[in-house]
Amino acid sequence: MIIVLKPGVSKKQETTVLREIRNLGYRPHVMRGVARTVIGAIGDELTHQSLETLVTLFPQTVESVMPVQKRYKFVSREAHLDDSTIKVREHVIGGKKLHVMAGPCSVESEKQLLTTAEAVKAAGATILRGGAFKPRTSPYEFQGLGVKGLKLLAKARRETGLAVITELLSEAHAGIIAEYADIIQIGARNAQNFQLLIAAAKTGKPILLKRGLSMKIEEWLLAGEYILANENSNLMFCERGIRTFETYTRNTLDLSTIPIIKRESHCPIVIDPSQGAGRADLVTAMCKGAVAMGADALLIEVHPNPAEAWSDGPQQLSLEVFAKLMRELHPFILASGRE
Repeated sequence: MIIVLKPGVSKKQETTVLREIRNLGYRPHVMRGVARTVIGAIGDELTHQSLETLVTLFPQTVESVMPVQKRYKFVSREAHLDDSTIKVREHVIGGKKLHVMAGPCSVESEKQLLTTAEAVKAAGATILRGGAFKPRTSPYEFQGLGVKGLKLLAKARRETGLAVITELLSEAHAGIIAEYADIIQIGARNAQNFQLLIAAAKTGKPILLKRGLSMKIEEWLLAGEYILANENSNLMFCERGIRTFETYTRNTLDLSTIPIIKRESHCPIVIDPSQGAGRADLVTAMCKGAVAMGADALLIEVHPNPAEAWSDGPQQLSLEVFAKLMRELHPFILASGRE
């Protein structure tokens, strides 16, 4: 069951409702949004009393009580009819403004990162992406600068004001990643690493959950459920392409997930065309399509010199191409009702 509290409810009123939910034999999970608080109550409705009485017991506190039929209770649109918004520093993702997260695949050096950060901000990006810890298929490939990379991201944030998103690879790193990042990214390879999802959720930071390489949409939604079920309501889904038989592109970017996620869930949807196509020459077209279809944000790889990138050079945009892309996106942003 989902219990929606009225706007402006006090902490004391919320505590009273939570106590009554427990008294009725249910386990409550609190999800605090920008506008209001939603409580998910887990329990067997056949053996416990109905929670619908909460509306009459607490008319000044409880707005509605609804059953949820989906397996993914908390991420479901049934649980939260309105779109969720996520606050990241001074920005709101999932609202009127389309956000662009841009930066290098890997943090390589201070000069590389700061040059990129300044350029993407000037072009209109609001969030800096960059991998400090990198999952690589081969153990002999560059694995990232680690903590040094996190410190460079923090320096770039101080100098540009951009929020920072970076990837979490290990439960052991959850604390230090949360210390430096404004958004924690869970990559495709870890999309069903459930203990890692729980560790990320417990940091309280906004989470960007990428779709797994061969993950069905229901599996992706259920992975997202781990975030909300651990009392972190700040979840974004990120489509980054799936593995198919096609070899022309690195992955097959499934833009149909935009209307599907919008229908099934209240959480924002982000599109990563860089990983999705694996080719810089396709990124602009994929971005335009994603914006036109209602994506809430884009995640784009940008590098001062892609030919010399230490990882994934063929899919990274140069600074000049990124600036051109941002100009070309403007009419699509306006046409989709965004800012």
